Amino acid sequence: MTAVRKVWLLTLGAFTLGLDAYVMAGLLPAIAHDIGTRVSLAGQLVTAFTLAYALAAPLVAGLLSGVRPRALILAALAVFTLGNAVTALAPSLPALLAARVIAGAGAGVYSALSTAAAAALAPEGRRGRALALVMGGMSAGTVLGVPIGVLLAEHTGWRATLWLVTALGALALAGLATLLPPVPPAPAVPLRARLAAVTDRAVAPVVGVSFLAAVASLGLYTYLAPVLAAAGGVGEVTPYLWAWGVGGVLGSVLAGPLVDRTGRVRALVGAVLAVIVAAQALLPALAGAALPGAAAALVAWGAAGWALQVPQQHRLLERSAQRGTVALALNNSALYLGSAVGSALGGLALAAGLAPYALPWAAAGVAALGLVLHTATGRRSRLAAGVSTLGSYEHS
Repeated sequence: MTAVRKVWLLTLGAFTLGLDAYVMAGLLPAIAHDIGTRVSLAGQLVTAFTLAYALAAPLVAGLLSGVRPRALILAALAVFTLGNAVTALAPSLPALLAARVIAGAGAGVYSALSTAAAAALAPEGRRGRALALVMGGMSAGTVLGVPIGVLLAEHTGWRATLWLVTALGALALAGLATLLPPVPPAPAVPLRARLAAVTDRAVAPVVGVSFLAAVASLGLYTYLAPVLAAAGGVGEVTPYLWAWGVGGVLGSVLAGPLVDRTGRVRALVGAVLAVIVAAQALLPALAGAALPGAAAALVAWGAAGWALQVPQQHRLLERSAQRGTVALALNNSALYLGSAVGSALGGLALAAGLAPYALPWAAAGVAALGLVLHTATGRRSRLAAGVSTLGSYEHS
């Protein structure tokens, strides 16, 4: 089996993760009505999933580094599938929250390990494409699965959508158990080295940018339905979920070849952050004036949001080669911790009376902070490199 096909196997699980992580945004009104709660409280189901995802990824990937990745990948996908089955059966908000924690923990571990496995299985010079394939699997789960899941929920109920996610998870698990070859294990990382990754000057700024981008992008996506309803009177959100997802597929697929061909990873990160800021800031005005304009903004936002993580992951693997798995797990945790924080803050803001159409402006401000952090750390790196070069010249 070729290396490309090996990586494609990992995208099966990533597709299901993408569907599960993002379909909840379209199901929140139905879930809130069914269990008798408010949308802002139902939104905490996203927070529970993403927070568990964030905490599980570095813990398991770090503590079990050196263990056979294939077995861990399969176990994580099994936990994720079980969590979705429990979600489909849960009768109340507390039970739903517990089920989302289970699913999120499995998803977090699978995402971190499958990303590292894709990089390990890829031949030299094609790492960017391998990472893009896995990210593309998640974005394809969004663009193809989320609208289908929302339509299914509208006709048969939201629980049917969760059973669909469960079935896809079981199918991906069976395929990987049968066809996934042994994955080279990452070297065991001592506890001190795992903790050092949090404060590593080469890792922390990159992870910080991922966190802020996730607060802005994934947090806002959770409340896309009420935002569009308030800004433009949109009653049917499915076409706009399609627009965001189509952008996500385009961005995640195109980012890998750009990284491999140009090597300008830092410039690419800055460009996509700028697109996120602009698209989110313009979304309320475009939704109120022209709905096709809102769809265009969503395509741009989805493309930039999904494209960002390919160069981010590439930077971490270059900067922290000795503990690459831990660095990737930390970055994945930052993504979903940011999503949890964004979802929680968005729900609190709506509960406190903030108009939903104002949420994109707040999200754009957070994304702008990420761009400032990225620019500032880039300047420091260049200054440090200049000082080092000058010192070498003076001693020569």
